[in-house]
Amino acid sequence: MIYKIMRLRFRQLQAFHAIVEVGTVTGAAEALGISQPGISNLLAELERQTSLKLFERVHGRLVPTPEAELMHREIETVIRGLDHVTQTVVDLQNKQIGQLQVASQHSMSFGFMPKIIAEFAQNRSEMNITFQSQYSAKIQEWILSGLFEIGICEMPMLYDTLQSFPLRVETRIALHKDNPLTKHETLTPKMLKDEPFVVMGPNHITQRRLREAFEKAGMPLNARIHSHLFKNLLAFVKEGMGVALLDRFGFEFDRDERFVTRRFDPPIMMDMAIITSSTRPMSQLGKEFLELLLHKLQPYSEDEEPITPTK
Repeated sequence: MIYKIMRLRFRQLQAFHAIVEVGTVTGAAEALGISQPGISNLLAELERQTSLKLFERVHGRLVPTPEAELMHREIETVIRGLDHVTQTVVDLQNKQIGQLQVASQHSMSFGFMPKIIAEFAQNRSEMNITFQSQYSAKIQEWILSGLFEIGICEMPMLYDTLQSFPLRVETRIALHKDNPLTKHETLTPKMLKDEPFVVMGPNHITQRRLREAFEKAGMPLNARIHSHLFKNLLAFVKEGMGVALLDRFGFEFDRDERFVTRRFDPPIMMDMAIITSSTRPMSQLGKEFLELLLHKLQPYSEDEEPITPTK
C-alpha cells in the first residue's frame, strides 16, 4: 500500500514528544498545560493519520513502539528548536541582557562546568543560562544546528564546519580506598592483571586504549562491568566492585572518601575539544565565556602550549 503525503500538525508532534518523555498522558498534559483529553485526542489523531501504533501500555505507563522511537529521534531537534525560540521571545519580553548556551559531555557536567558557569554568572544576574550534558556526537550536532553556542565533547570531530580547540587530558586509575594496590603511586597492566575493571563501552576511546595497553604488555584485561558514563564507573568503584580508568573531570569534583586515584603507566590520554560553529558569529557573551573556559581548562591540558583552535 502506498500512503500519500500527509500534513502533520506541530501540536500532535509536541503531544507525542511529551508522552515519550514522561511516559504518561497525565504528565504530558501537565508539561504542555493542556487537558488530558486534549492530549489523548492529539495522540489518537496522530496514530490515525500515520496508520501507526505508537504506544503500548505496560504497568500503567505508555511505552513507545519501535516506530515511535524512530519518530521521536527525528522530531527531537524540532521540538528543542521551538523551545529555544520560545525562550528567546521570553528573554526579549523580560529585557534579558543575554543567554549563555553551553553543552558538555557527561564527565565535566557534574562539577567542573557548573562551577565555571556559576563564576561567570556571578555579576550577570539577568543572564539566562541553558546548559545540558549529552553524548559527544549529539553535542556536535547541537552546535552545528545552532541549538547551543559552545560545546565540550570527546574526539573525533565529525563535521568540518565546527571550530575546535583540542584538549588532551590524562586519565587515572580509580580504586576503592581499601584496595591493597593503593600503596603504589603508579599502576601498570602487570600490577592490575587480576583486578576486575569497570569499563566504558568497547567503542569509547579510553576503553580501546586501555585494552591496547594491556595487550601490548601481554596481560589480560578483566573487564567485569560495562557501563556508559564515567560517573557510573566511579559509583561501582566506590562499592568495591572493581577499578576504573577515568578522566580527571570524572573524579576531581567528587568528595566521596571511598575511592582514591593513581597514575597509570603507560599514560592514556582523553582527547577532547571545545567547539563552536565556524559558520555562525558568536555572541559577545559567548566569546567572554569561551575565554574563561579556555583559561580554566589550561591546567588540565597535557600540552604545554595554550589551547588554541585547529587550523
